[in-house]
Amino acid sequence: MRHILKLYRSLEAPIAHIPNNYQFITIDPEIHSDAWLELNNLIFSSHPDQGNWAMADLENRMQEPWFDPKGFFLCVHNGKIAGFCWTKIHQDFVNQDPIGELYVIGVDPSESSKGIGKAVCTEGLIYLKEKGIKKAMLYVDDDNEAGKGLYKTLGFN
Repeated sequence: MRHILKLYRSLEAPIAHIPNNYQFITIDPEIHSDAWLELNNLIFSSHPDQGNWAMADLENRMQEPWFDPKGFFLCVHNGKIAGFCWTKIHQDFVNQDPIGELYVIGVDPSESSKGIGKAVCTEGLIYLKEKGIKKAMLYVDDDNEAGKGLYKTLGFN
């Protein structure tokens, strides 16, 4: 049976960019959708929720009121998307401040162990903080040891 964890961290302390040799940009759906979808499906090929997306799945989410392309970060290396962090801001909680979510995070398996995940997630956290969000959250499968390790280094618990 699948067990999903919901992790949180504060965004109130300063967050520094992580020095790296990669280019970070925000998504332009007209330019990047096909390449992002291909990478997403590669990374999440065995994931029940995130894998095997069709273009309609991506387009439907980009039509949601919460979608903001400025909060969808791509790490580009040698002209290809090497990783990404898609953020989401939950504005709809009753009697609560909005919460920022690291909604979808992925790194090309051929680019793993190079710090891309941590760097691109940090860009997402900085974006949420700059939007005035005080708390971030994410979901991760309990058996995703690599993901849980990364999120711990980012201050999630």
